[in-house]
Amino acid sequence: MANHSSATAVTRSPIRTAALAYAVVFLLVGILGFIPGVTTDYGTMQFAGHESEAKLLGLFQVSILHNAVHLLYGIAGLALARTVSGARLYLVVGGAVYLVLWLYGLVIGHDTAANFVPLNNADNWLHLFLAITMIGLGLLLVRRPART
Repeated sequence: MANHSSATAVTRSPIRTAALAYAVVFLLVGILGFIPGVTTDYGTMQFAGHESEAKLLGLFQVSILHNAVHLLYGIAGLALARTVSGARLYLVVGGAVYLVLWLYGLVIGHDTAANFVPLNNADNWLHLFLAITMIGLGLLLVRRPART
């Protein structure tokens, strides 16, 4: 019978756990965006653009491009969450991308060609939430020195 002590147990740092959680959520959102029923008006989904009336959970406007970006973001998060520095990079840079996307969503017209992702008001609020929480966690969850 093996004796496992806390000194030999492998634990994931809080920042790696946070990055992994965001990655899994992005993967889930990307997959759910392709499931009729979970995504309302699924038949109207376009590759990109505001003409797509498909809405994840009946709320967040999505397209094939939008769902694919979530899947890629999730895959990147899984890869980067393997290290503390990668997790921090994923959270801070990813949060900055969402901050820019939030600002972009505020200034473009939702019924214009510039709305290629597509974005609606619910997406904008979600992007602001993601920006604040991802950047915040990336900056606040610092590596603590080992206890002796």
